[in-house]
Amino acid sequence: MIESSNKKHNQSDEKRVVSAKEKTIDKWEYQNVLRPKKIEDYVGQPLIKKHLMVSISSAKIREESLDHILFYGPPWLWKTTISNIIATEMETSLRSTSGPAIEKQSDLVSILSNLEENDVLFIDEIHRLRPQIEEILYTAMEDFSIDIMVGSGTWAQSVKMPLKPFTLVWATTRLSSISSPLRDRFWNVLKLDFYNNEDLAKIIERNSWVLEIKINKESLDIIAKKSRWTPRIANRLLKIIRDYYTIWKDINNKKSLDEIFIDIWIDELGLDYLDQKYLNIILNNFKSWPVWLSTVAASIWEEEATLEDVVEPYLLQIWFLERSPRWRKLTSKAISYLQK
Repeated sequence: MIESSNKKHNQSDEKRVVSAKEKTIDKWEYQNVLRPKKIEDYVGQPLIKKHLMVSISSAKIREESLDHILFYGPPWLWKTTISNIIATEMETSLRSTSGPAIEKQSDLVSILSNLEENDVLFIDEIHRLRPQIEEILYTAMEDFSIDIMVGSGTWAQSVKMPLKPFTLVWATTRLSSISSPLRDRFWNVLKLDFYNNEDLAKIIERNSWVLEIKINKESLDIIAKKSRWTPRIANRLLKIIRDYYTIWKDINNKKSLDEIFIDIWIDELGLDYLDQKYLNIILNNFKSWPVWLSTVAASIWEEEATLEDVVEPYLLQIWFLERSPRWRKLTSKAISYLQK
């Protein structure tokens, strides 16, 4: 009887532990899903959203894979998020990789041959894909087949291997770096633009609820204005504010938010430490004269690509920067802001 009672007691404990573990996992997933899963929950990019809704509905009615899609635009605009939404709406799987990760032709062949019917293959930084690897995609995208060389030397011959129909979703920050033959094989070439502050406030409001933070409208607007018109930065700032909220419990006043942003080197326009360093180097060291990008990069110990892709897009949008293929120059608006 005692043994039986202990056995029941242990089973009860085991169930209780499992239940607690499941709740912990659920809570972790709940608090870290800041990206929308369905297209109706997606905020911003109204024209792209409408186009995708029509295209996805049409493909599902025809029971075919969605036409290939090329997204381009500044970084941090949720290209990966949209790809996940496409896969969810098509009720299929998403496979993700990046251009630099595909080093050999065999890498791409392996990825393509393992795709299931109507799967979505997302490739980020496609402009960094090697030309010899890119050529494999020509027939893969058009005919859902790839040519494989069997044998070597004079006995080598090309064998066509069929693929299951799939949707290729590509993302790039440099559309001009993609070759014309490859770009022309996309039926959907969609430009992602910066978000407005109203849409960012909606995203922050939704995600503050997910993170269990109480934020009033004034604070939502302040955070949105410092998010550089990009949802990824909005979410990053929100998570930082969540940490302060956990300690302070009160962030719904301008003084508290200003103190937080001072701590993390973000000014009233959303310029961070690297932006401010970039602008001040040009102003103070080069007296606002045109200066080569390579010179600026060397002066602040940053890569040219980082400055081009991360720093400069926002500075151009707020009219703080003039640039040519080689030189950079501050505008009078930027000089006035820095000297005030």
